[in-house]
Amino acid sequence: MIVQRAESHEPGTATPLLSVRDLQVAFPSEAGRVEAVRGISFDLHRGSTLGIVGESGSGKSVTSMAVMGLLPDYAAISGQINMGGVNLLDLDDRMMSKVRGRDIGMIFQDPLSSLTPIFSIGTQIVEALQIHQDISSAAAWKRAVELLDLVGIPNPDKRAKGFPHEFSGGMRQRAVIAMAIANDPDLIIADEPTTALDVTVQAQILEVLKAAQRETGAAVIMITHDLGVVAGSADDVIVMYAGRAVEQAPVGELFAQPRMPYTIGLMGAIPRLDDRAEDALVPVKGTPPLLVNLPDACPFAARCPIVLDTCRSGEPPLARVAGAGADTETGATAGHLAACLRAGEIADGNLGDAPVYPVPERKETRLAVVPREERAEVLKLSGVTKTFPLTQGALLKRRVGSVYAVNGINLDIREGETLGLVGESGCGKTTTLLEIMGLNTPEKGSIAIAGTDVAGLRRKQEISAVRRDIQMVFQDPMGALDPRMTVFDILAEPLRAIGERDEEALAGRIEELMGLVGLDPEHRDRFPAAFSGGQRQRIGIARALATKPKLLVLDEPVSALDVSVQAGVINLLNDLKAELGLSYLFVAHDLSVVRHISDRVAVMYLGRIVEIGAIDAVFDNPRHPYTKALLSAIPLPDPVAERTRERILLKGDLPSPTDDRPGCGFVSRCPLHQTLTEPQKDRCRGDTPELAGGEGEDHRDACHFADKHTLVQL
Repeated sequence: MIVQRAESHEPGTATPLLSVRDLQVAFPSEAGRVEAVRGISFDLHRGSTLGIVGESGSGKSVTSMAVMGLLPDYAAISGQINMGGVNLLDLDDRMMSKVRGRDIGMIFQDPLSSLTPIFSIGTQIVEALQIHQDISSAAAWKRAVELLDLVGIPNPDKRAKGFPHEFSGGMRQRAVIAMAIANDPDLIIADEPTTALDVTVQAQILEVLKAAQRETGAAVIMITHDLGVVAGSADDVIVMYAGRAVEQAPVGELFAQPRMPYTIGLMGAIPRLDDRAEDALVPVKGTPPLLVNLPDACPFAARCPIVLDTCRSGEPPLARVAGAGADTETGATAGHLAACLRAGEIADGNLGDAPVYPVPERKETRLAVVPREERAEVLKLSGVTKTFPLTQGALLKRRVGSVYAVNGINLDIREGETLGLVGESGCGKTTTLLEIMGLNTPEKGSIAIAGTDVAGLRRKQEISAVRRDIQMVFQDPMGALDPRMTVFDILAEPLRAIGERDEEALAGRIEELMGLVGLDPEHRDRFPAAFSGGQRQRIGIARALATKPKLLVLDEPVSALDVSVQAGVINLLNDLKAELGLSYLFVAHDLSVVRHISDRVAVMYLGRIVEIGAIDAVFDNPRHPYTKALLSAIPLPDPVAERTRERILLKGDLPSPTDDRPGCGFVSRCPLHQTLTEPQKDRCRGDTPELAGGEGEDHRDACHFADKHTLVQL
């Protein structure tokens, strides 16, 4: 039995390329049978894109792995996955291996794990071609180079001979896309293809994926947690929850009129780049249910703000919402479907005159009325530099250069203020944090915490006193908590370190901390594994607050969390800042989150700050070309706005941080540079721009020609 290649018909034909009917996938576990996918059905036509979204554990990736035939033997699979007149579930692994790569291409989340490290990129693409085609090695290599050129890899004939570790993350993902489209597949499955990438690289990869789809005419299944990515690329959307589809609709209909409370909650929990509103985000309270022995009830009932008693008496079917759009013959869905008994009563996110999710009140800090210049400085960096030696030699190492990780940065944070520090991977954000947290004298410049210069710290008591004023919250909450310690011991550890020995006082302070971050003090004797991801991050925040610090350093504190959980943590951080008068140094790659939580923002590139100022000033009127590119790369969860906005795509990767010659470090990627006259270009290449702004202006940038009025003949 062989899958027949789909005919090259255009979108709009009645016969779907892929038809999934009542797909169910279960796995055995110690707790019982895990129903990972529970009866999902959809049609996908050639040339169209289906977006599948939902929280972790909703069944998105398991669905895609079932289509690819990559689930383990112990998985129990039923239903139908029809493609080319054949049910793929009837094929054994040998027969499916002929389908994978030829009819179906797969793009995985982590490109490095998708590539074999001991073979060159070109060799791996050649292998993918020769497995499915009768083609000579010379012709296959020529085609591999053409594919690398198609996905935008510079010097493809040379880079084809390179190995995966010699490629950046974005280039590796481009290579994986080239491999996925090598045999002109009918279907491309992209499973979180941009999650591990910088936003500028994400924008490039999405454009490459669209180009690959145009080149092959393939249908695409886009699996992601980012609603902005779906808004910009999908034709139809499936929202999954607890292993099943709870809403299906064309993309415009879904975003304009979501009918399932879970979907409404996801959209309300997303901070938006284009939103200046000061309202709090709307978190979806609770956690998804365990997919073992689910009761016959709506799986979202325990978290739903408009639940009825009837919702718990039977699981509602996925049914068409009356009056919510017409049936379509060509999309992945038939009209607008929702698995909610009250879907017909919901309109514009409201149930009657009341919102499904009332917007929480955002607390205002008592310092909001105090001018910034009158507040005390809690952190000040002046000309801070950090270099690392670049060495050669196996036995006798010698220094042949330096890596300029942080190259003379200046910034300050005032009391009750949040400074967002943003930039691509490798720009120096993490090194800056390590320099601050290390409390060591920097190579050059100075670091002052709450008015104390760290260079003057000598005695242990002095260091300990400053350490109490600055604490850190890490990216991965599970990795930051000792799994062998209870919550009580985790929170007591910093208190004991500063000399607290009274057990009664300890118990009182820990109860206060847990209540402060929204945790039940009764759970103090539980271990971290017993908590959800969002609760573990709240434990990490509570631990950081134990010593009553003046400044919290937050290193990607919400990037590892689902969007519904992320909203609650962001709201908590805003409330704590208002209640305790805290200051934050907030490092993140998601500029939407940065806009929602920050008062000011600093943009880093190659160890330097290239733009800094008040959050609205920088986001509404970015001056530096790099800032403009960063902002344009963030997807908006709005199909109309996302598909009509101007996007600035940066070409190439970050230059080497070992080069400290005079000149602008952004010049090789700068779109503005291409429009300048030759004398102006010479200035960019030979004169390093310094942060500057108008007289008395807080908004500063490091670009010679940031103001368009300066684009004149020199």
